[in-house]
Amino acid sequence: MSHPTAPEHEGRLAEPGRVETFSDGVFAIIITLLVLEIHRPVGAPGKLAGEILKAWPAYLAYALAFLYVGIIWLNHHAVFQYIGKVNMTITAMNLGGLGLVALMPFPTGVMADAFRSGNLADEKAAVLLYALVVGLMSAAWLPVFPYLGRHPELLKPGVNKATMAAQVIRPIVGVISYGLAALTGWFIHPLCAIAFFVFMVAYHAVTSQGVPVRWKS
Repeated sequence: MSHPTAPEHEGRLAEPGRVETFSDGVFAIIITLLVLEIHRPVGAPGKLAGEILKAWPAYLAYALAFLYVGIIWLNHHAVFQYIGKVNMTITAMNLGGLGLVALMPFPTGVMADAFRSGNLADEKAAVLLYALVVGLMSAAWLPVFPYLGRHPELLKPGVNKATMAAQVIRPIVGVISYGLAALTGWFIHPLCAIAFFVFMVAYHAVTSQGVPVRWKS
């Protein structure tokens, strides 16, 4: 039996349902794992309340990461509302993006521990790591929209190239913002990076249903 050539293999289109279902499961697991980064406080008898309060960086880091992953899931769902068919390239891009999102519990825990320690050098290293991971998550979307624009056969009826071109601004804003977060967090103060992280959560929330074509300059 002859094997399909690469172009023939690439040309096989499938319904996106299985990709979306798998992605939803991955997001659910990631959000669950975030909770494990909130460590059980240990204190001497009568000191438990104080130890719980001292763990506030872990609660803040968890809340920020939970919101971020939840909004990324909404963004992911919105992107697949444009997609009518998937091929191996889109599946591979999606898998790569999920792999980066799956890293979120790691920088979240590192950042929580660093801010709890109160050591400025550790805080700078932690926000730099966090910015790197979330910056890569944004960068993973950079090739997706141009690829979809070049392959209209993957899009649902009514979705055009201009719609896909408008969406590229979102990962671009992410890469730039997280780059600025890394620079200001390292050279100025870690709280500057936190401000960028909060801004990006808000930005992704506002644009969770996509960027209208009219927004594109």
